Amino acid sequence: MHNISIFGTSSDAGKSTLTWVIGRILQDAGYSVAPFKAQNISNNAHVADDGSEIAIAQHFQAKALGVPTSWHNNPVLLKSGRGSSASLIVRGKSASDKDVKEYYRDLDTLKPTVKEAFEYLDANYDCVVAEGAGSPVELNLMDKDLSNIFIATKYNTKIILVADIEKGGVFASIYGVYHLLPKDLQHNVIGVIVNKFRGDMSLFDEGVDIIEKEFGIPVPGVLPYEPFNLGFEDSQSLLNYTKNCEKATRHVAVITYPTMSNYTDFEPFLADPNTCVEFVTANIDLSGFECIILPGSKRVMEDLAWLKRTGLFEQIQKHYKEQHIHLIGICGGYQMMFGHIVDNECVEVQEPTTVKALGFIDDDIVFQKEKILKLHGDTYEIHHGTSKAYPSEYKT
Repeated sequence: MHNISIFGTSSDAGKSTLTWVIGRILQDAGYSVAPFKAQNISNNAHVADDGSEIAIAQHFQAKALGVPTSWHNNPVLLKSGRGSSASLIVRGKSASDKDVKEYYRDLDTLKPTVKEAFEYLDANYDCVVAEGAGSPVELNLMDKDLSNIFIATKYNTKIILVADIEKGGVFASIYGVYHLLPKDLQHNVIGVIVNKFRGDMSLFDEGVDIIEKEFGIPVPGVLPYEPFNLGFEDSQSLLNYTKNCEKATRHVAVITYPTMSNYTDFEPFLADPNTCVEFVTANIDLSGFECIILPGSKRVMEDLAWLKRTGLFEQIQKHYKEQHIHLIGICGGYQMMFGHIVDNECVEVQEPTTVKALGFIDDDIVFQKEKILKLHGDTYEIHHGTSKAYPSEYKT
């Protein structure tokens, strides 16, 4: 059976969701399936079954398909780094911080790892469903594209395009992406799925005819818009979060600092119809919320400084101490609740630094160089920070 690549005609077209949906369809047809993404750029990560760190989207896809997770599902992961650099995770382990130019310059050194991961899955499953990244036809980056062009060319995968009709210009995006693909890959395109259609889908019947007859591309499906508030991959997909709060009995504020990570930690709140979640990106009045969540952070010190610049730092202290609003800290947000954060190993900073934190917990967080990755059943740990009083920090 052919392996499949899922290409988006734009970012956030729905590739991550369609990867496991198509995988489930193939499973129901009797095939074994593994999800794969060569390179992901996301601050949202999870500890895999083999103890490695992979992007939350690939972990979510594998769990939805009921298959084991490992670094093979996502061999290269990039997370926010210092300044213009990115934190590079290879084979599920932190490798280095790299400047973007340096990363692209050394890209060929990652190809053997990507090939090893794909070929491992190919040998153990009937079909690998390989999610692409962004658009596959960013012409200035096509020779540096691990997730789209490299995989599709190297392994001759069949290609399904996913087009987001909500963004507008769906015909131009489909036509443009198809004709900008290399000729050999054009021949491997087996269809386009039109995603996020609002209203009466019969109104797009003529659109399907145009794509199939004039573009020559089959349309296996037109999918309705659904506010699928699960498995967020990055901040772009988080923008799709929508919820009817008319019947909500509790209101929760999620402090959305610049390098917030692991949005999936509060998915139970997003799925609960009685809970209205608001993502707070500025110094708004927090007095109307029953609960404030300080989520994970890829750059704890930077995000703590952002809290201070915006005025949210003092407001959180005031509401917690004076009004006793429930406060939940997760991972980096939990670390912010301590007295100080100490980074003498220069994990996040250029020079040894100690900064004042919120001061709700009578101890300090000390960053260690080696990242802690642990899996405890359905709970996991991903962090650099440790404390003497509270040596373990569990996440669900």
